[in-house]
Amino acid sequence: MSFTILGTGSYAPEKIVTNDDMAKFVDTNDEWITERTGIKQRHYSTTEHTSDMAYQAAIRALEDANVKPEEIDMILCATITPENASPSVAIMVQKMIGADCPAMDISAACSGFIYVLDTAAGFFARKRVKKMLVIGAERLSKMLNWEDRATCVIFADGAGAVVLGEGDDYLACKLGAKGDDDIIKIPNHIGLSHYFEREAEEPYINMKGREVYKYAVNHMCMDIQDVLEQANLTQEDASFVIPHQANLRIIEAVAKKLSIPEERYCHNIEKYGNTSSASIPIMLDEMNKENKLKKGDYIVFCAVGGGLTTGASVIRWSK
Repeated sequence: MSFTILGTGSYAPEKIVTNDDMAKFVDTNDEWITERTGIKQRHYSTTEHTSDMAYQAAIRALEDANVKPEEIDMILCATITPENASPSVAIMVQKMIGADCPAMDISAACSGFIYVLDTAAGFFARKRVKKMLVIGAERLSKMLNWEDRATCVIFADGAGAVVLGEGDDYLACKLGAKGDDDIIKIPNHIGLSHYFEREAEEPYINMKGREVYKYAVNHMCMDIQDVLEQANLTQEDASFVIPHQANLRIIEAVAKKLSIPEERYCHNIEKYGNTSSASIPIMLDEMNKENKLKKGDYIVFCAVGGGLTTGASVIRWSK
């Protein structure tokens, strides 16, 4: 027993910021951003917290699945940008939708949605749940150094959600982690203790782009091959690959290294930027709403994120 996807939902804030808009306050331009990332625009929250965006994605997923909040047995949220240390985003969503169930957040950066799917599979396998709400939500705009053009043009805000039910469509998963705060690091506020003596670091995204690129391409290629093999599938069997939308050049490089046809790699980074754990469920919802998915399709998810974390999984689409 694993699960099947019953419904999808997503949400992006109304505020759209183009590359030309970014060029008004940071030393960059549309050509520079597009060439290096593929991004043309991104969405930023002006009033909404992470939980507000997660709620919007959640209610859309529930509606798509025709499932009522009181039917949900657990809520999991992947995020690195909760507005509170406590309560968690998942618990705030539980309150907002009116559910009565356990809820918790999982922090695995851009691989977070794949981590929460595998966590959800464990609850289904132990028959602890019949329906679950799984979310990826981020407000990365609050973690940006708006004078650093290498990062502020990339990251954005948004949320995606899926409703899971009992089934056998979760076919394979591979998770990984390599402790490394040198390539990607986002320090928290150090606090105001009179006794802590270490020097404070600015609480913004610090990233070495070239190292991230190489690590992401290598691990995404390996992980895609491994999960397809676990599922007794070939690369030709993969109907779609939905990678974390980190950088269009990473997705293109992975496509060149593997034998899965390039047109099967899905991307919307040009419209949304990098929304970390939200990017995969946003892309999945977009494809679902546009009727691009057929019953029986094999979909591969893959991601590399800060930590460093890695993840890939294979699902069968049965909706």
